[in-house]
Order: sequence, then C-alpha cells, then structure tokens
Amino acid sequence: MVDLSFQIDSFVSILDYLGTIAFAVTGASKAISHKADVFGIIVLATVVGVGGGVIRDVIFGRFPTAFSDPIYVVLTAITGVLMFFLFTKMKKQMNVWLIFDAVGLGVFSILGASIAYQIVGLNFLPMLFGGMITAIGGGILRDVFVREIPIVFVKEVYAIASIIGIVVFYTMLFFAVEIHLASIIGIVVVTGIRLLAMKYNWNLPKVREA
Repeated sequence: MVDLSFQIDSFVSILDYLGTIAFAVTGASKAISHKADVFGIIVLATVVGVGGGVIRDVIFGRFPTAFSDPIYVVLTAITGVLMFFLFTKMKKQMNVWLIFDAVGLGVFSILGASIAYQIVGLNFLPMLFGGMITAIGGGILRDVFVREIPIVFVKEVYAIASIIGIVVFYTMLFFAVEIHLASIIGIVVVTGIRLLAMKYNWNLPKVREA
C-alpha cells in the first residue's frame, strides 16, 4: 500500500516553502517601494516570510522552526536578493505572486492550527490563534516596520479567509476526519476564499464618515 501520509506531508512542505517565498516577495516589494537598500530588503523579506511562525512557536513554547531549520531564512534571504536585482522585470508578473501569497495564507493558516492541535489537542481558541498568527503575523510586522496600518485591517478579505479555513479544519477534526485530509481541505478553503476576494474585490464593511 502506498504511504499517502508521507506524500501529503511532502506536498504540504513544498507548499510551505512556496508560501514562505511568496510572503518574502511581498516583504521585499514593500521594502523596495519604501526605497530600502539591499539589507533592508532582505530583512523585510525575512520578517514577512518567517515572522508569523516565529511568533507562534515562541508563544507555544517551541524553539522556532525558522531557527532550527535554516532553509527558511536561506529562502527568504535569496528571495530578497533576487528581488533587489529583478524587481523591475518581475513587477509586471506580481499577479502570479499574489496567487502564491494566497496559497501561502492557506498553508500557514492550517499549519499553525495543526501545530496548536499537536500541543494542546482539539481546543478551538489555541488552534484559531496559532493558525492566524502564523498566517498574518509576518504581514502585520511588515506594515508596522514601514509605519503603515496593517493591510489585514483595512483591505480585502484576508484574515477572514484564514478564520473560515481554520473553522473548517477544526470541524473536520471534531468529526474525526483524518488530519491529512482535513489539512488539504482547509488549505483549499482559505486559498479559494482569498483568490475570490482578490478577483471580486471583496471587502468587509467599514464605518461611513458623514
């Protein structure tokens, strides 16, 4: 019998790396738009790429994966350098990276919730927090670093997509669905909602000023 769990784990790991790279691209792009030098570009790319995971691990009492497995920082640093040299050529292809960003959001949401599940069991609030902080923590740090209101608070359906996917993931585990299947479905839900939000410009209601 084929070990499907190993194949799924490998698939999610690949998506995790792609998500890290995609988030690093958004960090590097933000740094470039604020006239940062190459060091600033690498720093912001790394903050966005691994920041959410580091925050999650520290809060849950784990040694950060980004420190124990250097591949993550290596990927973000390489991405920052490539963006420094290729940004003007890649600028027209940013829609492709937005798709990767959506995939990264889905992967990080469910990975964070999965790690919380491994630590505290089937407990909704820790799973929700673990998933969300992994998915949006780096982006919040990015915007704070450049003194902007975090995009998750003001534009498009982003954090809400993460929440819905985590709720789906939790519900499936509650009804004893196998965790690998629940993970894939959760990732698809988050990614799909995010892509639809970008396509149709979905936004949450805001207060209308008189």
